[in-house]
Amino acid sequence: MCTVCGCGGKDAKIEGEHSHDHDDHGHGHHHGHAHGHSHDHAYDHTHDHGHNQGHDCGHDHDHSVVDDRGDLHFGKGIGGTHVAGLSQSRIVQIEQDILGKNDHLALHNRERFEGLGILALNLVSSPGSGKTTLLTRTAADLMKSMPVAVIEGDQQTALDADRIRATGVAAIQINTGKGCHLDADMVRRATDALDPEPGTLLFIENVGNLVCPAAFDLGEAAKVAILSVTEGEDKPLKYPDMFHAATLMILNKSDLLPYVPFDVQKCIENARRVNPKIEVLQLSALSGEGLEAWYAWLQTRRSAVQADLKEAGE
Repeated sequence: MCTVCGCGGKDAKIEGEHSHDHDDHGHGHHHGHAHGHSHDHAYDHTHDHGHNQGHDCGHDHDHSVVDDRGDLHFGKGIGGTHVAGLSQSRIVQIEQDILGKNDHLALHNRERFEGLGILALNLVSSPGSGKTTLLTRTAADLMKSMPVAVIEGDQQTALDADRIRATGVAAIQINTGKGCHLDADMVRRATDALDPEPGTLLFIENVGNLVCPAAFDLGEAAKVAILSVTEGEDKPLKYPDMFHAATLMILNKSDLLPYVPFDVQKCIENARRVNPKIEVLQLSALSGEGLEAWYAWLQTRRSAVQADLKEAGE
């Protein structure tokens, strides 16, 4: 997985953000405490392919398994992945360092959101699932009854953020460059620029990718995996980490079911093989079928966040 390369982070561009050094900031987070910790997003984990680091590099880093059909299966070692030139133990060490720093920042994001009664949701999917279409319609429908804001993640362009802003909902674009996922510091910086009001329903639309975003906590209350019925019911088995991490799976584009060979029940069974607790909603962002159930789910989660905040203040 890409956690061993440290992609994104320092190269991300946040709309509306002032050009200043983010490596040493005491960001206030609006919850009464400042952190003078340094966020060196270069991570300083040069791989040194000259092998002067002392790790076990005998150029035997295959870590693959050949099954009885001759298929190759990589990532069978303790690192769960394969990187040419790196041992499995080195991969684990690098991944732990990167995710540890990310989780530290995600914790502060979560404290900030909870302290303001904000429900933050991390929307994840492969490209073409209809994620932005669903988000645009949701934002337009719900902005009448609650404050809504959006953080958009893409490698390039502000096209999706522009679509959201056209509804009247505030949106900030994050361009990750070569990065294939958002991380907690990108979300922290985007939230600073967005400055959502208390009680906001905050959607974070991740980069289209069913692999790397599964590993990166952004401080969200839940991950929502969006799967189009045009993609195939085996996606949860092919990308188990993502569906294991998700609280909710949305089966989108249900209006196309009469025209595609998609088995809804089989897809749900597959998802619950990797995550028995995952919730499932079936809808069409285009036709509007099933949207009321989605809006009810959002309202229930948002009310729970606000109830927790009220209880903590009593």
